Amino acid sequence: MSRAPASFRIEPARPEPAPKPAPKRKPQAIDPGKAVTVVADAEDYFSEADLAASPPPPVPKRRRSWLARIFFTAFGILLSLAVALWTDRLIRDLFTRADWLGWLAAGVAAIAAVALLAIIAREALALMRLASIEGIRRDASEAIAQNDARAARRTVAHLTAMLASRPETAAGRRSLDSIRDDIIDGADLLLLAEKELLAPIDALAQKQVLDAAKRVSVVTAISPRALVDVLYVVFEAARLTRRIAQLYGGRPGFLGFLRLVRSILAHLAVTGTMAAGETLVQQVVGHGLAARLSAKLGEGVVNGMMTARIGIAAMAAARPLAFNALPRPGVGDFLKALTRFASSKAAEDAAAKS
Repeated sequence: MSRAPASFRIEPARPEPAPKPAPKRKPQAIDPGKAVTVVADAEDYFSEADLAASPPPPVPKRRRSWLARIFFTAFGILLSLAVALWTDRLIRDLFTRADWLGWLAAGVAAIAAVALLAIIAREALALMRLASIEGIRRDASEAIAQNDARAARRTVAHLTAMLASRPETAAGRRSLDSIRDDIIDGADLLLLAEKELLAPIDALAQKQVLDAAKRVSVVTAISPRALVDVLYVVFEAARLTRRIAQLYGGRPGFLGFLRLVRSILAHLAVTGTMAAGETLVQQVVGHGLAARLSAKLGEGVVNGMMTARIGIAAMAAARPLAFNALPRPGVGDFLKALTRFASSKAAEDAAAKS
């Protein structure tokens, strides 16, 4: 038997009474010796999770000195005027001696001026390329943090255009173009772009780092002077930095190379790579290879590991995207291969001597 329809009256929800304000505390004197107890017994309005979640205060950027900038600008202009006046006086003096000497000097000066303009243009293009890489890295970090799909697609388009001339990225670019519109989240798109476009270049960069570390370990093991070791390590680190920058599309000039070296030194200072890990490498080399390697060859392995650390910092400074989807290479990734290489060299030397 079905129930007949009926109406029901719903009473509106009654508002909860407002909490009574806390009674005002009467003024009282606080003993300094008991102040710690009072604070400890007070209510904690900020939990540990809130304190941990609060971001650290931003570090203010170091302001550059305007006086130093004005000084170097004025000194550069004065030096340029001095060189121009010296060149003009030289050409005039040569004209007084012989016309053909004056015209020869004028032609050489014109060639030098054109070459100088070409060098300045090349340096400007190199700085623009490095600035473009830094901009891509900054935009990618912001797009991942905000999960902005439009900014991520724009960043991926810039990265694809920059790496369009690299044959290693052809398969990754085709795969990325086929599924780019199917990805909604901007963070996922950038992580996929990192895997597809930068994974083969990372492999080439790690091979360059390992080869440079091997060369340093061999040369410093056979060199008779410590000064030769230092000079060769500096030379190999500079060449490795330039090669890694070219792999990632930087192609720095002289000023761009100095800017990249500054970024590498800043990365090493922040991560503590120059100091941290030195004891670990010495222990591994000293304990694991002391019975198989000579002291000179073990020192070469340590110098090779220092070169590898510089190469890792160069990868982090020249890479268009930060290491998010792919693991960041570490010293341990090169230590095993380098010690195996040193062991084989030691075995070859022992066989040659016998």
